[in-house]
Amino acid sequence: MSSLWFWFENEKSIQYKGDNRKLGIRDYFIFIVLFILSCFKQGVAADPQYYRVKIYSIGNETIDKVLSNTSNLVTLQKTNAVNAFALAGRIKSDYARFKNAMDSFGYYDAKISIKVGTAAALHNQKNVKLNKREQSDDIFKNEKDIIANGIIDGASTDLPNFIDKVPVQQDVIIIVHIQKGSQYRIGQLEFKNLQKNEIIQLSVRQQREFGLKIGDPAVSADIVAARDKLIKGLQEEGHALAKMGEPVAYLHPDNKTLNVVFDMNMGPVVDIGDIDFKGLKKVNAKYIRRRLLLHAGQLYQPSTIENARMDLSSTGVFSSIDMHVADHVDQSGRIPLTITFKEAKRRTVSVEAGYSTDLGGRLGAKWTHHNIFGNAEQLKLAAIATGIAGTAQRGLGYDVYADFTKPDFGHRNQDFNARIEAVKQKLYSYNQTAFLAKVGMTRKFGKRWSMSAYLGGIQEHIIQRGERNNYTMINLPLGAAYDGTDLVNPMMSPDHGMKASVSITPTESFGDKTIFFAIMQGTASTYFDLTHLGLTKPGRSIFAFRGNIGSIQGASRMNLPPDQRLYAGGTSTVRGFRFQGVGPQFKGSKYAKGGKAMDTGTAEFRQRILGQFGAQAFIDAGQVSSDSMPFEGKVQVGVGGGFRYYTPMGPIRLDIAVPVKRPYRGDRFEVYIGLGETF
Repeated sequence: MSSLWFWFENEKSIQYKGDNRKLGIRDYFIFIVLFILSCFKQGVAADPQYYRVKIYSIGNETIDKVLSNTSNLVTLQKTNAVNAFALAGRIKSDYARFKNAMDSFGYYDAKISIKVGTAAALHNQKNVKLNKREQSDDIFKNEKDIIANGIIDGASTDLPNFIDKVPVQQDVIIIVHIQKGSQYRIGQLEFKNLQKNEIIQLSVRQQREFGLKIGDPAVSADIVAARDKLIKGLQEEGHALAKMGEPVAYLHPDNKTLNVVFDMNMGPVVDIGDIDFKGLKKVNAKYIRRRLLLHAGQLYQPSTIENARMDLSSTGVFSSIDMHVADHVDQSGRIPLTITFKEAKRRTVSVEAGYSTDLGGRLGAKWTHHNIFGNAEQLKLAAIATGIAGTAQRGLGYDVYADFTKPDFGHRNQDFNARIEAVKQKLYSYNQTAFLAKVGMTRKFGKRWSMSAYLGGIQEHIIQRGERNNYTMINLPLGAAYDGTDLVNPMMSPDHGMKASVSITPTESFGDKTIFFAIMQGTASTYFDLTHLGLTKPGRSIFAFRGNIGSIQGASRMNLPPDQRLYAGGTSTVRGFRFQGVGPQFKGSKYAKGGKAMDTGTAEFRQRILGQFGAQAFIDAGQVSSDSMPFEGKVQVGVGGGFRYYTPMGPIRLDIAVPVKRPYRGDRFEVYIGLGETF
């Protein structure tokens, strides 16, 4: 914490007047002599002495806590017993510590009393054997008994000798009383340029930034914090070189006020000058210049500079970015800026794993090149085995893909993406072997909105209940998304805001006959923190809600390729039911038919436990309709709960869910394990 200088002002002279007695040279000399004699008497090292200390409350919980944390007697009490001299030193040092603590809250007339004695009288009266390691506070309820046995003031020069005479079997008892007196208030606030001997008048905005006003309590932490806020406010106005010295305060005991003077130099309003790059090796400087949200001639503002730093960090090619502002202006009156980069590893290998009782295990590896051509282009190659022992699976499958992304394609915040993928899965509903390809772009609008458009193609072979079909499809997925959760990492747990997305996918299918259909889907989730009701601390207790809706227009249900129909059941819709386990089924089997409309909803309560653990309870409900209208069909409900272990990458989750009414040949329960929240 920055320091705050205090003075008592008395007419034209400045002097210090204190209520506590200060030790002079003679006192220190006597103290040292007594210590040397004490050590000589006991063979240099005195017997160790245990002690107990009590700081009586002054009626303010915050100040009481600061006093306890400040005290050497309290903070060092748990260490081994100390000799008489060391204990006396702790007591004497606490006078200044208590005085500084009270000053910091504006109680400059506080009176500090430290009394030292023993509990022998109490022992004799009650015939209680108290050993030297007991830490009970009961003894402090009988302070008069202690005083009756003889005490000494903590400021006495004879304190080491007094402590040395206390029998080893007894504890030294230390009692602290503080009379806080009146709290001083701010009498005047003055801002000066001491070098030019000028008075500075703050604007209305600057006064608002400063925050303090005449009559406020003279709390040093608030004064220093107000100074820091004003400096930040000045810098946001373009005063890049604004400086303020340590506040100097003048006490006026007659009216219990504190006048504060700040040495202040605003400096000129400046623009950003030349921007230099350092540390770039594999990343192209031209790309960074195009991407950078700063330019020469722009008004200097720390918030703008930080936003630019965060934006460059989001490219994923740097492990650290440091923005250094010069401490002087250049010849044109602008302030230079140097950006130092440390590039991250260009290639990484990761393992992907997950498990649920319905879809089984999922295990694979992913290789990623984060900067393939020097402009933050990203190439991902993945090979994943799927369907390992799942109740909705009838055998092993795979998911192999290559995914390429080029950021800022043709326009800032517009990403080009191309993906090819081979998929095989053996579900109870159908077997699928497919080759997929898509190419398109995603464009961000501001911080929270994005839109996407792709052109895709699918070539697949599907077997359903012994019937084999080949499908060739061309589709045009169009989507829009909103994310107001303000998460830097999407794997983390949201605690406020909402997310929503809508999509429409017109599709032309070529097979035995040509059909056209359009899949329309929407999803939304929102999060409410109980801290807004004053019930918990921020981020500890969260209600989360999710809704999904979908409809297919065009072809009839049974003419649709099975993988293009709508299903429910599983971790993303209705937990407790296996994947595709909600909705119409072929009679007498657990083969899902799928539908042309679907709607689901979820309510979940998430509770943090201790630091890194959490638990949750949830209820899911949903239905699938044979027609194109949602909210028709049989509603199925699943309930469950689980646990979370929070890591820097996101929470590791374990959920267990059961169906409220088990369907024909349905699973009794489902278990889901993965990284990140379900929504």
